[in-house]
Amino acid sequence: MSFTVFTKPWNEPIPQLAQRIAAMGFDGVELPIRPGFAVTPENMASKLPVAAKIFADHGLHIGSVAVEENQQAIEACAAAGVKLIRTLVKVSNNQSYMDCMDTSLRRFESLIPCLEQCGVTIGIQNHCHREVSSVMGIHYLVQRFDPKHIAAVLDVGHCGLAGDLPDLSVNILQSHLVLVNLKNAYWQRTADEPVARYKPVFTTGKDGMGDWPAFFNELNKMNYSGNFCLTAEYHKPESVNELIVADLAFAKSLLSEMKMEMKS
Repeated sequence: MSFTVFTKPWNEPIPQLAQRIAAMGFDGVELPIRPGFAVTPENMASKLPVAAKIFADHGLHIGSVAVEENQQAIEACAAAGVKLIRTLVKVSNNQSYMDCMDTSLRRFESLIPCLEQCGVTIGIQNHCHREVSSVMGIHYLVQRFDPKHIAAVLDVGHCGLAGDLPDLSVNILQSHLVLVNLKNAYWQRTADEPVARYKPVFTTGKDGMGDWPAFFNELNKMNYSGNFCLTAEYHKPESVNELIVADLAFAKSLLSEMKMEMKS
């Protein structure tokens, strides 16, 4: 098991980023491959292997990348030794939910030969708003595939927002679970209106609706041996350096308890 961190909050050159993440005590990173970042969809074929070497020189690995899943991204990951692409499934405003699911399934199916050849996995994460947000929705997408090709990323914070309980969530996704995202959030009413409106507020591991200890307990029961990624998303982004280190310490304490229970 290892702890990685989503490096979206720190948009800086890879050498400085690697120094920062190593000093925080993480084992690796999840790298955003997006316009404006050090590695982009346009340069990933050449830049991702270079980034992987720089991280390795600092004792880190790229556990996953956040990028649109396509053949170019899969091949770039293979060249860099990255095994996992994390993605979301968005339901567009002019599309029904089930039409989106059918379209997504066909897209994933078309990528299986490339995933098999390259040894890369696509992990689909539960999210909120107009992305597939429930663990049952993720299960619907992944259940027909071999988990070495199409797998599930369980996001604890978004489970909390969706009301997906720890024991049920872990049980539903157990067969395809490849990564656990650690973040937390709660719903906050946005205004005093006749009809209530709410927004998600992202907070620390101890303070949201996703019960981190309960999820670790359920993962222990299923003998989970995968990795954890802390997403470093907070409603106070100016405090991200302090908050992510505290959340990493909290997560490591839960993992220590989990390991002790596994030995007993």
